[in-house]
Amino acid sequence: MKTCRLFNIASVLALTASLLLTNAKSVMAETVTINPDFQPDPMVLNGKSGGPKSSDCGKISATPNQIIQVTKPLPYLKLAVTSDGKPTLLIEGPGGRFCVLPDNYSGDKPEISGFWQAGKYLLYVGELVDGEHTYTLSISKQKN
Repeated sequence: MKTCRLFNIASVLALTASLLLTNAKSVMAETVTINPDFQPDPMVLNGKSGGPKSSDCGKISATPNQIIQVTKPLPYLKLAVTSDGKPTLLIEGPGGRFCVLPDNYSGDKPEISGFWQAGKYLLYVGELVDGEHTYTLSISKQKN
């Protein structure tokens, strides 16, 4: 009887570990490749902003919302986030960690542009207030 109970506990633990790994993979963002001639331009990505983790860039999720891989240095790239909330954009990449907040100049949306070096960038779309909102992230090489 004890052997059967141990087997059941081991089975439950194995199943739980398997489910946790499966769920961890499903929340990990897909990597989007950005090369000098990417199409369409602008590239538009959607998701949910905010999350349970407090940061210096608002409330963010525990894992990146988006991952972009820049294949070659780009002289100009612009990222802009729109949402019904108060979105922020936290970027962790080869050049460091940057928090982009909404301001009057960008129409109250987080926006960053300029030179981007090649490498992997983790993007967290946060919220200045509690809650989650659907966001749109626009990536463009056009200087509008």
